[in-house]
Amino acid sequence: MTQFVDEAQLNVRGGDGGAGVVAFRREAHVPKGGPDGGDGGKGGDVWLCANRNVASLLSFRDHPHRKATSGTHGKGQKRHGHTGADLVVDVPEGTTVRDFEGELLADLVHHGDRWLAARGGRGGRGNARFLSNARRAPSFAEQGEYGEERWLKLELKLLADVALVGFPNAGKSTLISAISAAKPKIADYPFTTLEPHLGVVRFQEHEFVVADIPGLIEGAAEGRGLGHTFLRHVERARALVILLDLAPVDDRAPDEQERVLLDELGRYRPELLKRPRIVVGNKADVATQSFEGMQISAATRAGLDDLLGNLAVLVSEARAAPGEPEGFVVLRPEEQGISVTRESDGAWRVNGRPAERAVALADLTNPEALSYVQHRLHRLGVERALARAGARDGDRVRIGSLELDYEEEA
Repeated sequence: MTQFVDEAQLNVRGGDGGAGVVAFRREAHVPKGGPDGGDGGKGGDVWLCANRNVASLLSFRDHPHRKATSGTHGKGQKRHGHTGADLVVDVPEGTTVRDFEGELLADLVHHGDRWLAARGGRGGRGNARFLSNARRAPSFAEQGEYGEERWLKLELKLLADVALVGFPNAGKSTLISAISAAKPKIADYPFTTLEPHLGVVRFQEHEFVVADIPGLIEGAAEGRGLGHTFLRHVERARALVILLDLAPVDDRAPDEQERVLLDELGRYRPELLKRPRIVVGNKADVATQSFEGMQISAATRAGLDDLLGNLAVLVSEARAAPGEPEGFVVLRPEEQGISVTRESDGAWRVNGRPAERAVALADLTNPEALSYVQHRLHRLGVERALARAGARDGDRVRIGSLELDYEEEA
C-alpha cells in the first residue's frame, strides 16, 4: 500500500470553554457574603503548521479528527478555570487548505507557516461578574461556549526545484534514480509511477531537489489518465525538464511529444509555460527517433553531467529571481454588529456573534439569567434591528439555537 497521500479531509474542533460558577462567600461572621464564582477557562485553538519533517498527508487518511483541549470550569472564591491547551497539527510544506465549497483558506508553503483552523470556545463568566447596584446577589453564571468545528480539504503540492515532465515510460523514474538517491519503482509498462518522488541532487557545489511526476497523457488537463492528481505537483517547481522518449512504443515523434506536453501544461496553468525549462531526449542508446536537442541515456548515464550542469545554472538563476512563493493565510475578522435575515419558513434569523454568544452562554432556565439576556439583547440593538426589518407581534425569531416569539416594544 502506498505511503504517499496528497489529498485528505480533516475535521478540526476547538476546545469547549469551561462554565462559570455560581458561588457566594461563606465565612464566619459574614452572614451575607457576596458572589465569588470564578470564570471558566477558554478552550484551546487548533492551528495548522507547515513542517518540513512531514512528508505526506497519510496521518489524516484513517484518523481525520483533531480536537483541542477544553477549558475547565470556574470555582468558588473567584478561582478561574484553566485555559485549554492549543493543538498544533503538523502538515507538509506546500499544503493548501480549502473549505468544502472549494474556497482557498490558506497556503502553507514554508516551514513554520501557521493558520488558525478552529477557535476555542470562550469561557463562561462566574456570577461575581454580574454584581451591580441593581443586582446584589446574582444567582446565575454563563455556560462555556462550544469550540468552533469545521471540515477542511487538504491538498499537498510538492515543493521542488525541478519537475520532470514526460509521457509514461519516458524514463523519468530511471533518471531520478540515476541522479539522486531516490528509488522509485521502475518497470516497462505505462504508469509504473503512481506517486511523485523527490530526490536530492548534488552536483559539484550545487544541491537541488528534483520531483519525478507520474506520466502525463494527452487530455491530462481535463483529468484523463492520472490528470489533475499529479499536475498540481508541477505548480511550485522553479524549473521544468521536458523529457522526451527517443524510443517510444507508439512511434510518436519527439517534436509531437513536446507539443502535447506543453499544451497540457498550458491548459492546466498558463503560467507554467513561462517557467525556465530544458527539453531533453532520453534513451539515446536505443533511439528510434531523431532529435536535434540535448540527448541523454539515464540507463547508461550518458550525457547526465551536461544535463546536471545546465540544471544547476537554471535553478541558481530561478532562485535568484524575484517572485519566490510566499505562504499566506486568510484572516477572518471577528464579525461585528447585528443583522437580521428572513428564513425560508418565514422566521427571522438574528445574525451576529455578540447576540449569538449572549444566548449560547446563558442558562435560560434561570429567570434572572433570562432577564439579563433580554437586557443584553436590547443593548445590542436586536429589537431595533427586528423592527426595522419588519418583524410583527407573534413572528418567530431565531438567535443561535434559541427560538422565541417576537413582541413589539410598547
